[in-house]
Amino acid sequence: MAENGRKILVAIDEGDESMYALTWCLNNVISEHSKDTLILCYVKPPRAVSTAMEGTVWAFSPDVMASIERYSNGVAQCVIDKAKRACKHLNDVKVDIAVEQGDPRDMICELAEKLNVDMLVMGSHGYGLIK
Repeated sequence: MAENGRKILVAIDEGDESMYALTWCLNNVISEHSKDTLILCYVKPPRAVSTAMEGTVWAFSPDVMASIERYSNGVAQCVIDKAKRACKHLNDVKVDIAVEQGDPRDMICELAEKLNVDMLVMGSHGYGLIK
């Protein structure tokens, strides 16, 4: 547990719902002098890998794969920057960033368990990347 505070994991993605969830958390869960730790979690989609069993195999050159990875990293950074701006007024709250890759449904739960968080906050049914 955080020193004299809670660990609160907020799942963020490109959708408005996740930013509403973050705003709700900032307004209703976290108090300015709480010593809480806020963990902003962004999950990048899994790498595009197909198998022959799926019927189609896509072979990408290393340059194309690197370009896809750069784009994915850029999207992640934009989302994280937006979320960090929303948290900039929190003086005594530690804000950590976690970027994972995989299925958001699995990765968010795994991270929450691994970090032993006290609360998980996420958006609802906007069906962005978090489903």
